[in-house]
Amino acid sequence: MATQYSDRAIPQISLADFDDRVEVITGQLIDAAENVGFFSIVDHGIPVADIESMFDTAEAFFRLSDDVKATVPWNAQNVGWEKNSQVRPSTGVADTKESYQIQFGENMDGLWIADEKVPGFKHETSRFMHRVQAISEKLMVCFARGLGFADDFFIKAHDIARPNSQSVLRLLHYFDLPSETPAGEVRHRAGPHADWGFLTLLFQRTGQSGLEICPGREVSTEFGYGDDWTKVAPRTGEIVCNIGDLLMSWSDDRFKSTFHRVKAPSEPGDFYGDRYSIAFFNQPCKDTEIQGPMKKYPMVTGHQFTAAAMKRNFAALEAKRSAMAQVK
Repeated sequence: MATQYSDRAIPQISLADFDDRVEVITGQLIDAAENVGFFSIVDHGIPVADIESMFDTAEAFFRLSDDVKATVPWNAQNVGWEKNSQVRPSTGVADTKESYQIQFGENMDGLWIADEKVPGFKHETSRFMHRVQAISEKLMVCFARGLGFADDFFIKAHDIARPNSQSVLRLLHYFDLPSETPAGEVRHRAGPHADWGFLTLLFQRTGQSGLEICPGREVSTEFGYGDDWTKVAPRTGEIVCNIGDLLMSWSDDRFKSTFHRVKAPSEPGDFYGDRYSIAFFNQPCKDTEIQGPMKKYPMVTGHQFTAAAMKRNFAALEAKRSAMAQVK
């Protein structure tokens, strides 16, 4: 079935003069979180040249041979390199991409690519992660104010200095795909999904399109898919942000975790080459206690929320595979 598109607006929020404008920024951010689930931020303090430098570093890693990248394999701590292995319940097939996931601290022991393979990789990437974390903390202040928590409430919950921190930087490479697509078929580089964490900050490169959003989640614990999509134009200097399931739960479902995908090119104007993006996933420390101000859901820890999200995802994937098998 052909995709239905909407021209719904994605709010753009400036972080300029943050300390002086924090109340205005908070109002704009909360409105976007309640009504859209997606927004972009500008004037965040990272120059375009530095973002491009991080993309160059990521590309240098992905140009390595698979056997070299396999020296830093993905593991159960949610770090390392994977290729064609992430399967979405919405599609039942693997995304056509590879990624290298990186965390702060001891979870990366032995999983940094050797410096002689990509000179300066660890230094460049670590510096970039800390700069993005600083941006995240400004947004956390606004979310905390919107929910009636102390300004540092979410910052403490996402303390990257702690050994049980779970926040992740994911370098992404979506593969160039054939231009021929059967009539009416919609292919994906990343199938429709909602992020399960707190907040995602995504860096894209101008011209490398494919990201699309679609409202569809009524409560944080239920799957649901819509069919009215909106294209998100990629601009190197903007950071596209989306609410995750965990923040949706933490807000008693006030803030919306929105479905999104990276659609494979299939029509005139689509980008057909290799697509690169960089995602930063804010995820609370494992022992953080999570419960919204209205206590809609029982209190759980960051570790328990993650485990439950993975369980739901696996159950949905098995249901999808079963349905696909019956069709065959």
